[in-house]
Amino acid sequence: MFKKISLGVAIIVGLLFTFGSEDSYKTTVGSSAGGQTVNLATVNWESEIASTTVLAQVLEEAGFNVQITTVDPAVMWSSVAEGQADAMVGGWVPVTHQAYADEYGDSMVDLGANLEGAMSSLTVPAHMEDVNSIEDLTDEDGATITAIEPGAGVSVNAQNAVKEYDNLSGWNVSVSSTGAMIAELEQAINNEEEIVVTGWKPHWMFMDYDLKMLEDPNNVFGGSEEIHSYVREGFKEDNPEAYKIIDNFYWEVEDMSSVMEELATDVEPEEAADNWIEANRETVDGWLE
Repeated sequence: MFKKISLGVAIIVGLLFTFGSEDSYKTTVGSSAGGQTVNLATVNWESEIASTTVLAQVLEEAGFNVQITTVDPAVMWSSVAEGQADAMVGGWVPVTHQAYADEYGDSMVDLGANLEGAMSSLTVPAHMEDVNSIEDLTDEDGATITAIEPGAGVSVNAQNAVKEYDNLSGWNVSVSSTGAMIAELEQAINNEEEIVVTGWKPHWMFMDYDLKMLEDPNNVFGGSEEIHSYVREGFKEDNPEAYKIIDNFYWEVEDMSSVMEELATDVEPEEAADNWIEANRETVDGWLE
C-alpha cells in the first residue's frame, strides 16, 4: 500500500472533496478561550498543508482560534477575495496561480512572498535517461502527461505545454488528483516504466524518488516562483495582531521540505508543525514580534 496515499487522512481526517466545486472541509486547529477566530483557506497539497498548519499553530500560540478550510485552488482564491476566508498562504505566482491572481488579486491584499524558490515542470523518473527536456519527449507512456487536479495551475500549464511544444502535438493531459498521480508514478518507478507527470518543488516526491524535472526551453512553466500570502480587504483593521503575524510569516524551501518530509512518514500535521516550531523558535519568535 502506497504510504503517501493515506496522507490526506493523516492531514485532515475524512478529507475527500471534489475539486472544482465550492464544497469544503473545515477543521479547527487549537482553541484559545476568548481569542478571535482566523479563517485560513488552503488546498490539499502537502506544501500548503505544511505552511498553513505551521502558521495556524503559531496563530493559536498567540491566542487565536484558527479554522482551516480546504478547497480547490480557485475557491481558495475566491474565498479570500470575497471575504469568506481571512487569509491564505498558498498563492503560487507568477505562473501556477497567476490566472487566479489576475482575476482576484485586486480584491485582496498581497502580503508578498512567504517562500521563494518554488518551481514546477513536467517530471520523469531518472531511469528515463534519454529524456532531460520537454523537447526530448516523443510518445512516452502513450503520449500522456499524468497531471493532478484540473483546477491546479500546474495542470493548466501542462495543457499549455501540449499547445506550445510541437513535439507534444497530439499528447493527452490526464487530470485526476495528486494522490492518484503519485500512485501511478510509484507504480511506474517500481516497474521501471515510462511516465510523465506534473512535478513541483517543494514536494516530498523529490526526496523519496529519483526524479528529473525537465528543462522547459519555452518557459511554459515559468521557472522559479514565489508562494505569496494574501488576506481579505479590511482584515488588517479587523484583526491587526493576526495580520502582523501573517505578514511576518516567511520561511525557506528547506523549512517547508522538513515539515513535508515528516508528513510523508504519516506524522500528523499538527505534530510535524510543532516539531518544526520547536526546532526553529527564533524564527517563530520573529513572526510573533
